[in-house]
Amino acid sequence: MSVQSSAQTPASNSTPPAPAGGPAATREQVVQNAIREISHIATLPEITLKIVSIVEDPSSTAQDLHNVISKDPALCTRILKVVNSAFYGLPGQIGSINRAIVLLGLNAVKNIAIAASLAKLFKGGQLTPTFSAKDLWTHSLAVGTATKLLAEQMKIGLGDEAFLAGLIHDIGIMVEMQWDRNRLVEVLQKATATPGADMLAIEIQVFGATHQDFGSSLSERWKFPKSFTTVIGHHHTPMELPYDQRTMACMVFIADRLAAEDPKNGFRQDVVNLDIPDDVLESVRLTHEDLAQVRAKMPEAIKVAEAVLG
Repeated sequence: MSVQSSAQTPASNSTPPAPAGGPAATREQVVQNAIREISHIATLPEITLKIVSIVEDPSSTAQDLHNVISKDPALCTRILKVVNSAFYGLPGQIGSINRAIVLLGLNAVKNIAIAASLAKLFKGGQLTPTFSAKDLWTHSLAVGTATKLLAEQMKIGLGDEAFLAGLIHDIGIMVEMQWDRNRLVEVLQKATATPGADMLAIEIQVFGATHQDFGSSLSERWKFPKSFTTVIGHHHTPMELPYDQRTMACMVFIADRLAAEDPKNGFRQDVVNLDIPDDVLESVRLTHEDLAQVRAKMPEAIKVAEAVLG
């Protein structure tokens, strides 16, 4: 089964209810205003952006990637920590970035570098009794882990890509937090006050856009591969995508619900229903027995991910 990527418009041009404290604006305008205003805060380290640029350039070599990573000893250490952990399960100790690139490939090392850089962005105090940036990071690690396990269960490879897709799926909530935390508090309070409330619908009322919209736009600004932008923009609505573009989004949709089954896995207010529709499972050729096997592996796998990236 292949995972194909395609550009996907992250926001429609329909006019939502006016965001609190602002004039009526299209969803796209709301998103662009937010990204522009938080661009000096929500930035990946320059070296990580360089790594993304190098790997996305077809003319780049393993030596080009090594030259950039070797200039940041702290990042080197973090990457090697991940590569040598049970997270990858490789035999023997890998002592150099060159060796890691040879064994895993440029794309896998790029994904590890991004994952190692992201934790620094999930900072902030307790916004509400049920939400903090740390809760969201805990949830993101759990979803990344579950998505990786699903990829292994499906035998499609792409474990590192699957992990990163799950890790960044809710990055739009961090955009909301950095842009206007008061509005995010309002969203979270309304979602908590009404059992079964649809957080995305509340986001439209309060912000004029959803965290899917904000996150996919940030992914574009970071020049992430289009496949990640598509997943971020549709992790709640994967079946809206064409069949040949929905695989990873369906995997993250499923992983989001598997993670939300355990309250210890942090934030889960945007998951209204833990049921996983049969059409989503069929789209990625998974069975309920497959999900049971993934569930059984999740607790230990999450501990490993927290040990190397938490």
